[in-house]
This record gives sequence, structure tokens and C-alpha cells, in this order.
Amino acid sequence: MIHHIEINVSNLNRTIEFWDWFLKELNYNVYQKWDKGISWKFENTYLVFVQTEERFLRADYHRSQTGLNHLAFHAGSKEHVDEMTEGLIKKGIPILYPDKHPFAGGKNHYAVFFEDPDRIKVELAAPSMSE
Repeated sequence: MIHHIEINVSNLNRTIEFWDWFLKELNYNVYQKWDKGISWKFENTYLVFVQTEERFLRADYHRSQTGLNHLAFHAGSKEHVDEMTEGLIKKGIPILYPDKHPFAGGKNHYAVFFEDPDRIKVELAAPSMSE
């Protein structure tokens, strides 16, 4: 089980605006908050977002480079994926792979894919028939 994941972000306020809705919909609650960071917790795992120091902001992140590719979360059902997809669209957040949605992960993988403000790919996946 993962204890926590910490991600440095380019704009903490923009990150909070983006992640607050999504994580609360998945039953995460704000766990810690300080001037340069925030975390949300669900059960024993928490996600931490910290403002990148000015001297490190010049290097852009891209998920295809070495490092984190994406974060994947469990959805309760296919209907939950659909509800969250609608919420993302209402917020103006583009859905990745729209021509393959909701099967961009394969014919037996029902999910929505999108990016956060720093272009970190996020996935919300429904339970598969084999789970």
C-alpha cells in the first residue's frame, strides 16, 4: 500500500482549484495545508502537492520523459466514470483520447483520461469484470 505521493507543481493555486473537486468526489479530504503545499487523504494514503521553487520552474514536465507517467484512481462503477466525465467536461477540462473514450485503455478497460494543470495525466477507471 502506498503511504503518500508528493508532486511539485508550477502553480499551487491552480493545482488546488483543479484537484479539490476531483479528489473530494473520490472521498479524499484535505489532510494538511500550509503556505507552499496541500495534501488530500483517503484512508491511509495521501497525495501531496507542493509549489515548485522559482529556481526549478524553468524545466517543463512531460509524462513521456523519465519519471511519473500518470496517476490512476479507482472509480466505483462505469456510471461513476460517466458522471465524472460529465463533470470534467462542464469544468472545461479536455478528455484525452476522445475518439476512443471510454475504452482508451483497451476494450475491457472503462476509464476517463485527462490532464491536470501541469499536464500530469490522470485516469479514473471503473472496476473490470475480472476484479
